[in-house]
Formats: sequence, structure tokens, C-alpha cells
Amino acid sequence: MASSTASRLEKEDHARDAAFNKAMHGNSAKARGGVVAMLSKGGEAKKAAVDEYFKHWDNKAAKDETPEERAARQAEYATLTRHYYNLATDLYEYGWGQSFHFCRFSPGEPFYQAIARHEHYLAHCINIQRDMKVLDVGCGVGGPAREIAKFTGCHITGLNNNDYQIERATHYAAKEGLSNQLEFVKGDFMQMSFPDNTFDAVYAIEATVHAPTLEGIYSEIYRVLKPGGVFGVYEWLMTDKYDNDNLHHREIRLGIEQGDGISNMCKVSDALAAMKAAGFELILNEDLAKEDDPMPWWWPMAGEIRYVQTFFDLFTVVRMTKWGRFFAHNVAGFLETLRLAPPGTKKTADSLALAADCLAAGGREHLFTPMYLMVGKKPE
Repeated sequence: MASSTASRLEKEDHARDAAFNKAMHGNSAKARGGVVAMLSKGGEAKKAAVDEYFKHWDNKAAKDETPEERAARQAEYATLTRHYYNLATDLYEYGWGQSFHFCRFSPGEPFYQAIARHEHYLAHCINIQRDMKVLDVGCGVGGPAREIAKFTGCHITGLNNNDYQIERATHYAAKEGLSNQLEFVKGDFMQMSFPDNTFDAVYAIEATVHAPTLEGIYSEIYRVLKPGGVFGVYEWLMTDKYDNDNLHHREIRLGIEQGDGISNMCKVSDALAAMKAAGFELILNEDLAKEDDPMPWWWPMAGEIRYVQTFFDLFTVVRMTKWGRFFAHNVAGFLETLRLAPPGTKKTADSLALAADCLAAGGREHLFTPMYLMVGKKPE
């Protein structure tokens, strides 16, 4: 990576992050579910995370957005992302599960089966084989890594800059007897500590969107990938139909960024250029959101109950309907008033609801895709 790029990156401080993680999350990483973990936070630490995160969004309308504001978010990409997941992880697990990504759906296919199929397809596209050494960039709480490890028999290293998610991922791997195949490490994906040419394959599922620049993150991935190795990514992108001068378009983009901890979302053309600039030979690029599926990828976010395939899925989707959100968010506010939930729980939930609405709108209007598939090879 060029030194000029490295000089603009946030300085890592693992001791500081570990201390904050202990103050905010305590032992909640081993809590059974998202709701239990959600209520077991340090109030002062959570307030600090809320203040630090929402300073980028409060009282800032889309019509008034400036290049300087976007640049300020990019400059603090690591802190912004880390605090976003300090706030949102438990809500994600409660409302969606342990694989924090979207997918395509087929008739008769249960929700979590569709999620797993999406992960299997990426593993297939980059030809992950048994005993390969694979890197998961931005691994979340390890849902995809566990699924791909079981599906292929490979060894996966999950990279994450959020201590709480690392603890939860490690806990889940041990619970499923996968500790010999999985390890989760702390680090900034813009400045990885791995030596050059370390991994046989690398994948990222809806995670590199948190990078300040796509060329920067793709270049780091290129560096740690062995010659001849393959990198596959599902990228969040604005389509080339997006027009930043159109205020409605910009409101959708900014709502997605605010609700999902993103400093600087790019267009499809920018991502393709970044892959090539990083040095990859582009093997495959395809917007899977444009496939003519009978059910759109965004239907759970929109609470479209008519697309529910199984009775069990109904419980997941009801949480995403306007009535489901209204109930859950007001309960969160009531628990905050009683000091049974830490401050900022409702504000975070409301921000995620804004993102859900903007994601669905972006999907309907073909302005946004969460699954632009790119597969690149590092030359021999």
C-alpha cells in the first residue's frame, strides 16, 4: 500500500479498544441471544459510543451534505465502524440472525437456508477447497465463516476491528465445535498485520463497504493473497443509475450510510475501477440483485409478509414490519426510561429502521445493490 495512503489511516490502539469493550459489553458476549446481551451494557460507555457515532449524522440533512462532511467520516472510518457495531450487533442478531448480509430467495426456501446458499455460492465462485487457508475480511460474529468452514473443510481467519464481535464469534465457534477450523483476530482491514502472500483465498461479504476507499482495501487484500489466489466479494454499491445531484437519491444513500455505519459508499463503476487498480484480473462481475427472482432481495427489510415461505420465517419478518418496529422501539424507549436498558438503545434501533426503509427504497428503484459480486485473481 502506498505510504501516502497509510499516513491517512487511523492509528490502531488495541488496548484502548479492549478497555472500552469491557466497559460497555462486560460479559455479554456469552449471552444466549441479542435481547439478553442488549440489556447487559455499561450505560456510560454506551452513551459515549452513541455520541461518537451520531456526531456524524445528527442535524445533518441530505440537502446540506458537503464533501468536507464525507471526508470527515472517511478520516474516522475505523472508529465509526467500531462504534456502529458496538451499538448495532445485538439488534442485528435479534432481528436478522448471525450472518449480517442479504441474499437472493427462491420459492419454498426458508430464510436461513437462503442465507446459507448465498454463502455457499461465494465459496463456490472462489473455489475454496479443504484445508485451504482463507481470510474472511470483516467477519462479523462469524456466521458466514462457520457455514463456509463446514461447507468446504477449509481453515478460516476472521478479521474484525470490533472486540465484542470477535468475542461472540469465538464463543459461537467453540459452541459448534469449530475452534480447530476458525480463528478470529483483531485488526483494521486497511492495515492488516498479516505478511504478504499469506492466504490461499480471501472473501468479504458486505463488509468492505466500511472502508474509506475501495482501492485501499482491495490493495491490502491483494497484498496478503498468494499469487494465483482468488478474492471474492459481495459489495454494497450505488448503481450507475444513482445521481448524487438528485436529492431523493442522495437521501436514500445517506440513510443507508447512517443506518449501516458507512463513511463513503461508491458506485459500481468505482468498484470495478478499484479492483483493476489494485492489480486483480477480474474473472467475474455481476449484480445479483438484478436477477429476475420471484421475490426481491429487499422483501424482509420492507416487511413484505406475502413473501414469507415458512411459518418459522414469519417471526423474523414480523419484526421488520412497521408495526413490529413500532412495538419493539417503543418497548426499548420504555425500558430506557426505567433504566433497564442503556441510553441510546431506541436511537440506534430508529437509525436501523431508517436504513431498512432506505435499503428497500434503493432496491425498488434500482439505485442500490448489496450483492454486486466481483471475483478477482492475483496473477501468478
